[in-house]
Amino acid sequence: MVGLTMIAVAAGATLFGQPQHVPGSPLPVGHTQTVDPQAGPAPVAAPSTTTTSPAAPPPPKTSATPQPPGPNTVLLPKGGRASLVRSGVAGDGTLQIPNGVSKAALWGAALDGSAGATLIAGHINWDGVAGPFAELWGAQAGQHVTVVDGSGKQLTYVVDQVLTVGKDNLPQHADELFGQSGPHRLVLVTCGGKWVGGALGYDENRVVIAHPVP
Repeated sequence: MVGLTMIAVAAGATLFGQPQHVPGSPLPVGHTQTVDPQAGPAPVAAPSTTTTSPAAPPPPKTSATPQPPGPNTVLLPKGGRASLVRSGVAGDGTLQIPNGVSKAALWGAALDGSAGATLIAGHINWDGVAGPFAELWGAQAGQHVTVVDGSGKQLTYVVDQVLTVGKDNLPQHADELFGQSGPHRLVLVTCGGKWVGGALGYDENRVVIAHPVP
């Protein structure tokens, strides 16, 4: 995720300031398959001489209608979605992101506010399984993000900036990215880049900034 470090705090805890770090996922996306070079090719089955009747054509496919997002949900440009969990920031600038990929941390300004950043941060993957926030690495200006607040009100944002920030450099950009002054904006963050392990996980954060659609 982005160069912020996020740590979980109890509900209702006092915010100590804006995030400075976003933690990474515990495992990189995908796995390397080991192939035994000494193994021979798999045996090929002999062709069958049994005569069978032609199979019936499959029924026509019908596309399922996506369910509308429920309260406290973010709907990303390509359809990925995650539930939102309001999080606080600890004294070291760390905000905890919920485990897994189905939930994301929500911090900062109110979604219907007139100023300040609303930060939503989610893991790019968990246990080797890519999550919805992985699509931020393909985000483009002009795409739309929908956020549904706790009352069920839908708010739409349009992407206007897509940034890649090294995690070591994120703290120095925290004010401009996550500050609570200036025009209201939505800031989406996830991890990526090179897997380095440890507390960082990945060495980069993907930051997508969007502004409310009037």
